[in-house]
Amino acid sequence: MIHAISTHLFANHRLTIAALERIQHAGIAAVEIFCAPQHLDYNNRAQMMELCHWFRDSELKVHSIHAPMYTDDVWGRSGPHAVITITEPVKSRRILMVDEIKRAIELAELVPFRYLIQHLGVGGEEYDERRLEAGFASLDELSVFARQRGVEILLENIPNSLSSAERLVHFLGETHLHLGFCFDVGHAHMNEGVESAFRLMKDRIRSTHIHDNNGTDDVHLFPLLSQGGTIDWKRTMDLLRSRPDQYPLVLELKEAPEFKHPYEACAEIFERLENL
Repeated sequence: MIHAISTHLFANHRLTIAALERIQHAGIAAVEIFCAPQHLDYNNRAQMMELCHWFRDSELKVHSIHAPMYTDDVWGRSGPHAVITITEPVKSRRILMVDEIKRAIELAELVPFRYLIQHLGVGGEEYDERRLEAGFASLDELSVFARQRGVEILLENIPNSLSSAERLVHFLGETHLHLGFCFDVGHAHMNEGVESAFRLMKDRIRSTHIHDNNGTDDVHLFPLLSQGGTIDWKRTMDLLRSRPDQYPLVLELKEAPEFKHPYEACAEIFERLENL
């Protein structure tokens, strides 16, 4: 399997060439860039061109980007106005949010990547038919915009009532949107369970998010290294290997003070997972 990490690991810091070089030196093949204003300002032409020139000559590849979730630099804590969600039922507000995601997708014109990882709703959101209809309208528009730039949108299973594995499969069946999935192992563990979610999503899985938790809290622990994780990684790896068309293992971790050298820790995680 290809080994990749999400820059979610250091999303509270600006994405720099120095950080990307450390990832490459750790022997990791690809990255998923997390689009948060304090990390990647995709409206900043200078930062975008710096990345463009570096990736052009680098062995490190951009596998995917994660769609922006907030417009502020404090993870939406400045207020509801800062939240970006494609399930916003008020059309005038939704248009602004969809346009913001389009600006992130335009990064592909400078730095090619294959997938945009997109949430359907926000964490904890209740099931609402109006919001599903809004999500369909958004994705119908975004998928055309993305395909024109060589990008495919992947829906991620997240902890809300719209985005369980079963609900996502039903949503695509009803809407006939030709989208794939990003299988988030940690979120599956918090919802219906890793094995149940995988069996529902497996035919459309194109990428992954790999992280651990206790089954309740979405804490993005380092698999096999952090204390408190309860995912059965041997069984999980057996499931992930069962598909003939392999997708990358993408670590989506949260910065932790106990790991002073996080990229080396990521390399160790990959080695341990592959040896299970």
